[in-house]
Amino acid sequence: MKVITPSDGLVIKESCRFAEGTYVLPHGMRIGSPGIVVDGGGAKLMGVNRTEIGLTLEGMDGVTLRGLRLSDYAWGIAARDASEIIVEGCEVSGTAEVAPNTVFLDIWRTADDPYGAAILLDRVHQSRVAGCMLQHQQNGLLTYACRGLKVVGNHASYNSGFGFHLYGTCDSEFETNCADYCCRFEPREGGPHFGHMGADAAGFVAVYGSCRNVFRNNAARLGGDGFFLAGLAPDGTPCGCDDNLFEGNDGSLSPNIAFEATFCRGNVFRNNYADRCNYGFWLGFSWDTLIEGNRMIMNRQAGIAVENGHGYRVTGNTMQANGHGMLLWSVYVAQFAELYPSSLTSYAWEIVGNTMVRNGKGIRIAADQDHGIRPAAPEGSGRPECRPHHHAILRNDIQDNRVGIELHACDHTTIEGNILHRNVEANIREEDSTETVKRNNLGSAGGYL
Repeated sequence: MKVITPSDGLVIKESCRFAEGTYVLPHGMRIGSPGIVVDGGGAKLMGVNRTEIGLTLEGMDGVTLRGLRLSDYAWGIAARDASEIIVEGCEVSGTAEVAPNTVFLDIWRTADDPYGAAILLDRVHQSRVAGCMLQHQQNGLLTYACRGLKVVGNHASYNSGFGFHLYGTCDSEFETNCADYCCRFEPREGGPHFGHMGADAAGFVAVYGSCRNVFRNNAARLGGDGFFLAGLAPDGTPCGCDDNLFEGNDGSLSPNIAFEATFCRGNVFRNNYADRCNYGFWLGFSWDTLIEGNRMIMNRQAGIAVENGHGYRVTGNTMQANGHGMLLWSVYVAQFAELYPSSLTSYAWEIVGNTMVRNGKGIRIAADQDHGIRPAAPEGSGRPECRPHHHAILRNDIQDNRVGIELHACDHTTIEGNILHRNVEANIREEDSTETVKRNNLGSAGGYL
């Protein structure tokens, strides 16, 4: 392979390897031919004042970038309108950053005005990013309108924004990546201890219709959130991030939420860890969701918290020592009622074969609530159509909680075949609830309830 000396503004038109050394290239370089291989060769490319792009690739298919080392650019590598790109073994750091511990981030920024990042992919398809170090800046990998990506074995930890960001990116795989400690603080009036920890930083963020992706065996611990999906744009446009699979990931130790997915449909959460956060799962106004085989331990408010969710199956999960194992509720919001008329309340849940031990409350289902734990504002309260209904609680192990199951203003609840044992205040507590069926539950005295 031909060895070249990097120079500022160079257009690379053939396969090459960079001569070893450190090069200050304020305007970076550009790929000028498809199908070539560029090997970093141990060279270090440096920008000035974190402006410009280190290496630009536009409209060139089949390019491989291997072993590049870049720092102090706005974006280390930026690829647009390309396919079959391979970026592997690269190291990018020190890209443009909104000062940490200052402002809340905007997860909706478009490809026309992106934050700085190690790697930016815009309309890139059937491509691979593997084994890269994308740490110590604001963002690791930003993807816009991409398809068929394979993002494997990258490290994007210690960033003040997003480890991995998907904006309208679909049909892609994110596996065995690490995005720990992606967090920031937004200070507010009142002194250094007043503000918001997290400020919408997260290990993984997906917005604006990022659908049918697979997230498997990734770590996103100690982030503002671990994994964050948002399906309703700030202008009120529904744009669900639907039919994604989350399997074997760890989003623990967030000050906020391990797995958040709002206004989304058809997502599957299987065999993940969601421990020691404020909430393990927050899935408000989402529907047709499977939560299976996950672990939720010592979350301050709840293992699973969902407002106005319907069509859920929750099976085989472990919820231990949380404020609530499951916290389900309804709240009336006029804007959401107009946009999502089928999501006026919580209904059509199957809660089957879970273990809920030593929580404050194993399961609480309630109408007209603020965050599920206090009465909501008067707007819309008392509407019959907002009463939670048709929840099936079947064959769960619900023991050693303060309260096993608590129902407030619920209708048509089935509680059958559960172990309800040693719950301190009550195995089942009901208030203003109708047509509750209790059948063949093993009670505290060894008899059936």
